Amino acid sequence: MTHTLPLPDFTHERVEVITGRRSGLFLAVALHSSVLGSALGGARLWTYPHWSDALGDALRLSAAMTLKNAAAGLDAGGGKSVIALPEGTMLDADRRRAAFLDLGDAVEALNGLYRTAEDVGSTTDDMLTVRERTEHVVGLPDAVGGSGEPAGPTSLGVYASLRATLERVTGSADVAGRRITISGLGQVGSRLALRLAAEGAVLTVTDVNPAKRDLARELGASWSEPGFEHLVPADVFVPAGIGGILTTEVIDDLDARAVCGPANNPLAEHAGADRLAARGILYAPDFVVNAGGVIYLDLEAKKLGTREEIMDRVAGIGDTLRRVFDDAAERGITPLMAAEGLAAQRLSVGHRAPAMA
Repeated sequence: MTHTLPLPDFTHERVEVITGRRSGLFLAVALHSSVLGSALGGARLWTYPHWSDALGDALRLSAAMTLKNAAAGLDAGGGKSVIALPEGTMLDADRRRAAFLDLGDAVEALNGLYRTAEDVGSTTDDMLTVRERTEHVVGLPDAVGGSGEPAGPTSLGVYASLRATLERVTGSADVAGRRITISGLGQVGSRLALRLAAEGAVLTVTDVNPAKRDLARELGASWSEPGFEHLVPADVFVPAGIGGILTTEVIDDLDARAVCGPANNPLAEHAGADRLAARGILYAPDFVVNAGGVIYLDLEAKKLGTREEIMDRVAGIGDTLRRVFDDAAERGITPLMAAEGLAAQRLSVGHRAPAMA
């Protein structure tokens, strides 16, 4: 589900907006901050009603990447790129390749201040195409010696965060018997659903793709029609699709004790965090919860530790979230404010030692 949102405040260092000379598509590369190092954030290929919606998405997502990378302790700034498809557009193989070659040129123009990777709508194979035009790309396929698909590490971080959230609202981190609603069964949502089902969670799932009903049946999960999943009673509501799902109306009707999921920018408005708190619903900040993929990609690219060490670092996201919850409770603020404070503190002192040190 795509939600048209207002343009955010412009606090970015640099934004490149082009029409791809090969593909003819709108592309935006948004560098929000390089205070902590070369920015890192994926390349999103998505359908938008208007080019300004794509630009707004790039601006919001890149700003969120600054918070994500800072809160995760990475020496990486925040950036994002978007390739916009007009509504009704289907890419054949040649035009898709053209689009990612155009993206490679746009990334190269930033002279290493921004590194891209796969994201919603793009793949590790697309990153191989980008690599033909720039060295500033991570997450290449395993077959060519790259770090591969980051959805697994992202899912691990979300799982660790979900356990921390359950612990806070139920007194136990165990997922068995807990009612969990997952809105979005993409790469990360599907992996999370499989793990939770295996551990005995009571799942309700949905996706805009009706073919995902097959996965629901395999898992023994209940299916909700998209747009109504927030009405299902749950211990934790997991937004795992496109951002902006938590509108004022959805928050007011949400039947859950907590929100914890991998979707970027699930709050349609920043004030949604206060609205959730007023209803007694615990909110796990998205940029803490979903940082597993970027932690994995950044540390793998810089060879900062073995894969086992890096995955241990990803699993530690749960402990980071616990600290955020503790700080919020002690100061009487929302977890979102506490997480933003954590990121701001690190940004204020600039470049730090490598995250694995």
